[in-house]
Amino acid sequence: MDTGAQYNPRTVEEVFRDFKGRRTGLIRALTTDVDDFYQQCDPEKENLCLYGLPSEHWEVNLPAEEVPPELPEPALGINFARNGMQEKDWLALVAVHSDAWLLSVAFYFGARFGFDKADRKRLFNMINELPTIFEVVTGVAKKQVKEKSSVPNHSNKSKSNSNSNSKSTNKLQKATPPKEDDEVVDEEEEEEHGDTLCGACGESYASDEFWICCDICETWFHGKCVKITPAKAEHIKQYKCPSCSSNKRSRT
Repeated sequence: MDTGAQYNPRTVEEVFRDFKGRRTGLIRALTTDVDDFYQQCDPEKENLCLYGLPSEHWEVNLPAEEVPPELPEPALGINFARNGMQEKDWLALVAVHSDAWLLSVAFYFGARFGFDKADRKRLFNMINELPTIFEVVTGVAKKQVKEKSSVPNHSNKSKSNSNSNSKSTNKLQKATPPKEDDEVVDEEEEEEHGDTLCGACGESYASDEFWICCDICETWFHGKCVKITPAKAEHIKQYKCPSCSSNKRSRT
């Protein structure tokens, strides 16, 4: 089991980078890789834990044998509740415990390497800028994005641009956040774009990355987070994000 225990970040920036890597891995387990994660959490197995790794990957494994462990341990026995709960409720419960574990690991490093009050506050503020895993998994992060009206603005621009273009061009505009015709974006629009968060990882909009919008919930995602490339997007008539696809599967 490689939980990144031997990796010891010593600065606020290093701890935050470690936090983001583990967080990305956990979000993948609970969203894009949810089928694989669900299968691995067999209630017939022993007490299992969900680990997020600094490498942005995840794994389901038994807890560390040493006492006390090198790092704080995630919630134990997440697999036992799987069959006794609705899938979405179970995933939300795992997400809450994953959020608590991420904070405990980050501040474990802070305590171990003597972060002072200012460093602890700076670390918490950096962490607090990101949506929690629970918010991403349950869709709260999507609602927050919609409230800021940034996603509808992108969608409206896509629709207005599509009126004068062919169907093939429309599909490409639909799959990527639109750019200004003269490639010059003023400060207000730049701020709007910056407020758009990926529905999977919760990171901010970046103009140099490929994004795709769900046709059902109108949430934007990094292509890499949902494993969609620009070439693949051109052949998708109606894109459904992992959450919307999962909801449809659970209803059937």
